[in-house]
Amino acid sequence: MPKHWSDLPQDVLASLRRGTVIPAHPLALDASRRLDPVRQRALTRYYVDAGAGGLAVGVHSTQFAIREVGLYQPVLEMAMRSARDWTQRPLVMIAGLAGPTAQACAEADTARGLGYHAGMLSLAAMKGASVDALVAHCAAVAEHIPLVGFYLQTAVGGIALPAEFWQRFAAIDNVIAIKMAPFDRYRTLDVIRGVAAARAEDRVTLYTGNDDHIVLDLLQPFDVTRGDETLRLRIRGGLLGHWSVWTKAAVEQLQRIHAAIESGRIDADLLALDSRVTDCNSAFFDVAHGFAGCIPGCHEVLRRQGLLQGIWCLDPDETLSPGQAAEIDRVCREHADLSDDAFVAQNLARWLD
Repeated sequence: MPKHWSDLPQDVLASLRRGTVIPAHPLALDASRRLDPVRQRALTRYYVDAGAGGLAVGVHSTQFAIREVGLYQPVLEMAMRSARDWTQRPLVMIAGLAGPTAQACAEADTARGLGYHAGMLSLAAMKGASVDALVAHCAAVAEHIPLVGFYLQTAVGGIALPAEFWQRFAAIDNVIAIKMAPFDRYRTLDVIRGVAAARAEDRVTLYTGNDDHIVLDLLQPFDVTRGDETLRLRIRGGLLGHWSVWTKAAVEQLQRIHAAIESGRIDADLLALDSRVTDCNSAFFDVAHGFAGCIPGCHEVLRRQGLLQGIWCLDPDETLSPGQAAEIDRVCREHADLSDDAFVAQNLARWLD
């Protein structure tokens, strides 16, 4: 893949900018906490057949610890190969990048060599760095691959980033998108204001990662003042851990949202969908325990559908929190129409083949 966004395949770039569903790909492990290649491949096939427009691999939902156990390249390679073998349609392939500058640049080279179009850069390892240092770090990584910014919520290791940072980040020519996941309306607005101030709104596409506010993030316009003008920006798609489950339903929801915006008719039921999706997320992401069970919670939904055999994580202590399974029971019962259980049941054997 090319180093600069202007050389990316035009169909991939068009899909990214139109706004699409990009699940944050989980990690399938067996009972010995080793990579389960059959289940890992099945997940990729599920996302493709569900209509996802891309995949994000090596990100928080894939577990950052894959780097410590030598799984970063194998997992990225498996997802890319599985997707290419399963479909000919264009997919936006995004690799998670982490660590200090040398590590992030090396991961960018690995991802680009495997065919990934962009890297989503986590800044968690840069905690305590100045804005100048953060921008220099991002600019250095952007020399290796087109970048997707990542505002990770502080509850799971992210750092607070001011609007000044986002303005300077968006000004980096090889930035193509930003995933906003601070789970905080004020900080989400900091990103949007930063992109507008950098005059980067035509190049940098906004994606929600706010799993607690998905539908309204995608529905509402954002007005920002720039000099004497009022600029209206929109969040076009989502790159979400929440969308790693019930993915076909998520695709249908985004299609419904795009159609409503285009027609100018947004009804009360669509607005109310936000609270229903957020209620599901409260269980999947374990809000009651500060998101401690967010990855196992998504694993549990996939396990119940048969896509995973268990909820195992690389860290043996990372598991469901007390009462989380009961909360998942509740939202699965109360919001059964938002699931894609029937779709998975119809196709599971084929994906596992």
